[in-house]
Amino acid sequence: MNINRWCCGTALFVLCTASYPAFAQSHTTQVVSEDSAADIIVTARRVEERLQDVPISITAFSQQQLANRNIVSAGDIAIYTPSLSTNSRFGAEKTSFAIRGFNQDAGAAPSVGVYFADAPAPRVVSSTAAGNGAGPGSFFDLQNLQVLKGPQGTLFGRNTSGGAVIIVPQRPTDALEGYVEGSLGNHELRRIQAVVNVPVADTLRVRVGLDRQTRQGFMKSVSGIGPSHFNDIDYWAGRVSVVADITPNLENYTVGTYSKSDTNGSLPRVFACNRSQAATSALVALQCGQVDRGSDRGFHTGEAGLLPPFQKVEQWQVVNTTTWVPADTLTIKNIFAYSQFRESTRGTVYGENLEIVSGPNAGTNAVRVFSNPFPGLNTASGATLTEELQFQGSALGDRLTWQAGAYMERNTPLGFAGIVSTNTASCTGTDAFLGCGPFTPAAGAPAATTTLTARVNKYYLQDYALYSQATFKLNSKLSVTGGIRYTWDRYQLTSRQMNYAPVPPTANPPVGYCVDGFRFGSRGSATNPGTLTVEQCQTHLTGHSQAPTWLIDLDYKPVEDVLLYAKYARGYRQGQLKAEGYGQEAFEPEKIDNYEIGLKTSWRGAVRGTFNIAGFYNDFSNQQITAAGFLRTPGTTPAQLIVNAGKSTIKGIEVDASITPFHGFTLDAAYAYLDTDVKSLTVPPPDIVFSAITLSGARVGYPLTYSPKNKLTVTGTYTLPLPEGYGKLSVGVTYSHIDSQYANYQDTPAFLAGAIPYDYGKLPALDLVNLNVNWGSVADMPVDLALFVTNLTKRKYYNATFGGYPSFGIEGGAVGEPRMIGVRLKYRFGN
Repeated sequence: MNINRWCCGTALFVLCTASYPAFAQSHTTQVVSEDSAADIIVTARRVEERLQDVPISITAFSQQQLANRNIVSAGDIAIYTPSLSTNSRFGAEKTSFAIRGFNQDAGAAPSVGVYFADAPAPRVVSSTAAGNGAGPGSFFDLQNLQVLKGPQGTLFGRNTSGGAVIIVPQRPTDALEGYVEGSLGNHELRRIQAVVNVPVADTLRVRVGLDRQTRQGFMKSVSGIGPSHFNDIDYWAGRVSVVADITPNLENYTVGTYSKSDTNGSLPRVFACNRSQAATSALVALQCGQVDRGSDRGFHTGEAGLLPPFQKVEQWQVVNTTTWVPADTLTIKNIFAYSQFRESTRGTVYGENLEIVSGPNAGTNAVRVFSNPFPGLNTASGATLTEELQFQGSALGDRLTWQAGAYMERNTPLGFAGIVSTNTASCTGTDAFLGCGPFTPAAGAPAATTTLTARVNKYYLQDYALYSQATFKLNSKLSVTGGIRYTWDRYQLTSRQMNYAPVPPTANPPVGYCVDGFRFGSRGSATNPGTLTVEQCQTHLTGHSQAPTWLIDLDYKPVEDVLLYAKYARGYRQGQLKAEGYGQEAFEPEKIDNYEIGLKTSWRGAVRGTFNIAGFYNDFSNQQITAAGFLRTPGTTPAQLIVNAGKSTIKGIEVDASITPFHGFTLDAAYAYLDTDVKSLTVPPPDIVFSAITLSGARVGYPLTYSPKNKLTVTGTYTLPLPEGYGKLSVGVTYSHIDSQYANYQDTPAFLAGAIPYDYGKLPALDLVNLNVNWGSVADMPVDLALFVTNLTKRKYYNATFGGYPSFGIEGGAVGEPRMIGVRLKYRFGN
């Protein structure tokens, strides 16, 4: 048996899979054209299958479709995938995903798994949602990209309650080939990609790729503090893949990736202040002054208030897959992966820059809340090791296909990582401590209360699982699938949480008191004096969770191109520890029961097309909700908590359709209706540490965050009838609509009493238009030329707001990209 037929080079999930043994593609490159959606090959069940034969709601893109739609970053996927939303609050490099209303909160495990070359993305626990996603340079030289919707707990394990995003890199082929591609655009966009594929020998193939992109930031700072532009792009990404046929039945596939991004970070735009407090608070008056200054400037203009700002992200990963086929009915596969992730970020949280115009500090600037790496440490870091052993086979003349296996994952810290943050300070230095101190906001006003807080942590995560799944064909048209997985999670946290007083610290090393009054006692007590170092505030906590996940699925194929399915699946998002809990660190797992029915159809002939529809209903219990814990210590920034507070229902409909009514024209449409309803919430009561706890992630009777009720994407592509020898010229226009949606809630007592007219957590409805012109094989040469325009109509919008109005009287938002224009030129060589 030739290994070329059996080794699945594009199988991508790090957990077990589906209905067939993992048989691989040949060494030739698979090419999927724009008008062959019915024949797109996906690996959603860890084997290669036609998209239309898989009983899962999936949106899939070939590499050509990704290029034609100018999908170059994680945020771009959501434009073309209605059930998918993205949160770029902490920068485009750290975009997190939400599918069907299942979101990732800072400090919690992801609810959408991201996988690359059979392995999960590097996992990190961070207060800024670092890691766990698709980093810079992930979207070049791919075979395809797949978005799976709904719980994938049996095949993919925990933390895929919303679904999964699968990135399948192009495997080495048996041809000498490659390409060089360059892009130019406004905002000084510069990008170059280069890929070369070399068949070193009949049994050894190598593929090497490089992606380099820079772009000036579209957010302009006019404060004169630090750089003039933010939200910039500046990264390197490289990839090396090697396939070795060790024997005719034994193959080894290794892929290594590296990326490094070094930018100024993102600059939020301050757009609201609590004017009812401005008359009585000099500090709020300064905030309103910034809002007023910004009203006379462009929408993509803000004020940096901290020097120097930066965002640095570095990660690398090696995935090794060994596949052995000892018999036609048995495949054994081992998947090993190791990765490291490091991130360091400094910047203001709300984009504030408070210009002091009177009093003893006149002529200086201040910020309300900033985040800065603890001196000598990263903001977040970690190493991830995964190991999976799979057994896949068939029996009874292929009527029964099965698989079973074991999975292990270990996440270990690369030393301590953490931040120093402030609640109101005047910072003139470039260090976490130096130059940051109290200030007087105006003549005659009291000095602003200033606190510097250090939060330094080490997170350890372990996961073990056993699984099995099988499909039995009851007859030629009807099949039943059943699968079960049992997962054991262990997590540990070593935490150092400290407030410094006085500010700035005068001792070296700086001293202060422990924030955790639950364990160390109140400030000033014998056990918690103001003379401690951060090492003396250390605590060590452990926790665990475990749960089964399962799948029962019934498939019916009355004819070849029609599939009906009904399934019930259990999803599970693990519990974890949140360092700022101070007695409430631990939160429990979420549980999701998903009921889904679907129809997939395709037709050929003069009019070709596909039509897929899925309806789903979810019971969502023990929901992990973001909360703000207001510490009893005056002047301190509220702690960010995760609490099990809610029960919700999620129901909706997803439609993906494509039709080619006549030669040269294709219309693609995707629609999602999502009805999420928070049924009940339980707010933890005050305790000796927290004077109040308020929920920012949900509100009873309202939808979940990042869950627009209606989302529609329509793409029309027309290929011009050029004479033979001129190439293929197509024009594509995409229109997308997103209903209004909530980014956060802040149910403070003042809001609930009607004293604060706060609705800044709600993002307005948004309509975007993108344009792509693609000329393939220009004049019959191996050259492709493309023109792209995103946000053609120059819509001004926020893709996140931050929830600071009730706590600080100021609100800022992450600004969406303006119109971007660019051209791409690609030269192909070889086959």
